Amino acid sequence: MNLLSAAAKVSSLTMLSRITGLLRETLIARSFGASEWTDAFNVAFRLPNLLRRLFAEGAFSQAFVPILGEISSNGDQKQAQILVNAVSTLLFWALLLTVLVGVIGAPALILIIATGFKGGPAYDASVVMTRIMFPYIGLISLVSLSAGILNTFQRFAIPAFTPVLLNLALIGSAIFLAPHLDQPIYALSIGVLIGGVLQLAIQIPALSRIGLLPRIGLLPGAIKAAAANPDARRVLRLMGPAVFAVSVAQISLIINTNIASRLQAGSVSWLSYADRLMEFPTALLGVALGTVLLPSLSKANAKNDLVHAGELLLWGLQLTFLLAAPCALALFIFGEPLAAVLYHYGKFNALDVVMTQRALAAYGVGLIGLILVKILAPGFYSRQDIRTPVKIGLLVLVATQLANLVFVPWLGHAGLALSVGTGACLNATLLWVGLHRRGALPSSAWAKYLGQLFLALIPFAAVLFYAAGAHNWIELQAEPWLRIGLLALWLGIAAIVYFASLALVGIRWQKFLRHAK
Repeated sequence: MNLLSAAAKVSSLTMLSRITGLLRETLIARSFGASEWTDAFNVAFRLPNLLRRLFAEGAFSQAFVPILGEISSNGDQKQAQILVNAVSTLLFWALLLTVLVGVIGAPALILIIATGFKGGPAYDASVVMTRIMFPYIGLISLVSLSAGILNTFQRFAIPAFTPVLLNLALIGSAIFLAPHLDQPIYALSIGVLIGGVLQLAIQIPALSRIGLLPRIGLLPGAIKAAAANPDARRVLRLMGPAVFAVSVAQISLIINTNIASRLQAGSVSWLSYADRLMEFPTALLGVALGTVLLPSLSKANAKNDLVHAGELLLWGLQLTFLLAAPCALALFIFGEPLAAVLYHYGKFNALDVVMTQRALAAYGVGLIGLILVKILAPGFYSRQDIRTPVKIGLLVLVATQLANLVFVPWLGHAGLALSVGTGACLNATLLWVGLHRRGALPSSAWAKYLGQLFLALIPFAAVLFYAAGAHNWIELQAEPWLRIGLLALWLGIAAIVYFASLALVGIRWQKFLRHAK
């Protein structure tokens, strides 16, 4: 398997999900603006998203994929099926209990994460939407179980495409359902639930094709047998520190949401709109490379092939710097044109553009750190070492909240984004040092490579800086197609300049063509 080709496939499908996600956010911005109602939806959606990361994409995949990869590297399909059945049974019952608690306890949960909503209409709306959307955590966690299985066996396409279905469900609900409801914003929460059902349904044929469709035990005896399975118990033991690690990041997110709910009305939504743009490069690079690397790293470490594991990490890191650095500069320099073209329609006004741009610039400062964490962390998870990232995460949580004390009074909602970015940079630095001390990262001519990259970025940044001030992007709202064309033109010119500069400084794409063993 060519790793660059696999990463490109995941990135292209992830690009499709992010494009539909941007269409979704643009439609929501145009229909609802940045108001207390969109704040209510974003807060309510944050709860199932938080638990999704806790149960599924974070803790679960970090613990499950390395062990399944270890078993699959031995060619034992029967043992792999037994592990899949046991883990899916335990996950199903844990999720069922979680969903019941979430639906019943929604009023208290909203008070915890958004105390600024108390006593207002946004609080009541958040509670209703939380109850509608909470079953999504069960659906999407089972989707992530399926994705972990498929990714382990290098079937990356379906997991990468799956988020598109959620975006399409939300777009359809906003267009066709919202006009028929007394409170139109509730249509979005119904769309989330529909999207979860569609995302789970598409996994079933793919799992059947590789012979690993989970069989969930519904009787007490099956649950007891699943809990007694030694490989499942290994997953659970690893999940303990993994849950704690992910919880640290989510605690920081809850605190930031709470702070944002106490700031100027619209702050939660401005951050959400900026998040959507920031997640574009984070997903296209960090998630895609992390998804491709974790199974290969797990198999390399299971075979004790530390040289190959180190080469895989080095490949991922160098490719990350190559592609993430221009994205970070684009968010920092070119945020206003991006926010104006994508969101400045209908109820989304000029103030909303400016406020979203400020958050984008703050995220640009820490974007490389946010992406590097997704590349470096699998270096520990593939070794079944989750405790080290936990310890680092605790330190980063404290540092992020101390940064909030400095940045939020100065920069408002943008200070929250800056704190997240600087915390991610600290996280990435500590993970890098930890892997280097363990001999997991081979030595390389980093000074030369980063120097070449810096030289290539100078003309790229100059083009974007000129383009950002060359037009009044907000006043061009009256000519939307001209504004879209200008954005595409300048981004195209900047990309051509960057890749031409890379060739001039001596960085060649051929060095990134690597095959997994």
